[in-house]
Amino acid sequence: MADEFRLVMPGVSHEGNLPRKYTGEGQGATKNLSPPLEWYNVPEPTKTLALVVQDIDAPDPSGPLVPWTVWVVTNIPPAVKRLPEGFSGKGEDQLGAAGADYSAVKEGNNDEKVPGWRPPLVPSHGHRMEFKLYALDTELHLGNKVTKEKVEEAVEGHVLGEAVLICMF
Repeated sequence: MADEFRLVMPGVSHEGNLPRKYTGEGQGATKNLSPPLEWYNVPEPTKTLALVVQDIDAPDPSGPLVPWTVWVVTNIPPAVKRLPEGFSGKGEDQLGAAGADYSAVKEGNNDEKVPGWRPPLVPSHGHRMEFKLYALDTELHLGNKVTKEKVEEAVEGHVLGEAVLICMF
């Protein structure tokens, strides 16, 4: 367990509540503030990481479930161990001080059809937000419009490990 590939959000336990400032109800409603994420024990020989975040209980936990994509991030170098709070939408120059090379990282389109983090805003609470980090044996070349569907198709046969974090909203 100690050497398991895992994804964490500092200060939030697995199945804990997504802090309000990262949602469409808090500060996130106007700032599109992406949460900080960290990962540990990336499997060898990972070449790149990809992240897909979705509301897996959309549109309503009592109705038919159609997951809603909140954030897609690809080509994260394995040497990078975190995405800082507010990473989404920042230029590489703004992140350079973090000491990691984010130049290859690409944010894909969410289900609002725009790149980057779009905070969840749900009609009723009790939704599960799934953060899934894929460790891959290849780099993804998906063109300019990266989507969850393209990522899920491209990772088939290339996944060395998956780390999942569920937050409640």
